[in-house]
Amino acid sequence: MQLTLFTDYCIRSLILVSTRSPDQLTTITEIADKYELSRNHVVKVVHRLGQLGYLHTQRGKNGGVKLARPATDIYIGTLIRDVEPHHSLMNCSAPHCCLSHQCRMKSILSKAIHLFYNELDRYTLADIIKEPEEVYEILNIDDEYFS
Repeated sequence: MQLTLFTDYCIRSLILVSTRSPDQLTTITEIADKYELSRNHVVKVVHRLGQLGYLHTQRGKNGGVKLARPATDIYIGTLIRDVEPHHSLMNCSAPHCCLSHQCRMKSILSKAIHLFYNELDRYTLADIIKEPEEVYEILNIDDEYFS
């Protein structure tokens, strides 16, 4: 199973925003620049994460985004379920498969997806970022800027 780029960008955006103090805002441009992503893509990502309640968005000249809840309350499995458009690995109806009424592959894959998400549900955004200083270094972020 491969996650979409949209899901990848959602996770990256939340990682960067989670490194800020809870009262500091991060701009869309900062996210786009740090990850070398299209600003238009980041706008869509931030908008969706705001709709889903992961980010609090503030518009205007001094606007930006911050986490809407603590990183310890953002479970990776739930996040991926919320943003990933397709949760099945196989579509037995398009094109129609003449074996679909006897084949167990779909149920086997369904169980595998269930186990996949159960494992992801064990981890939060905070678990991903154990050492924010390492993120600062990797993304070439000044400590003063994000403290």
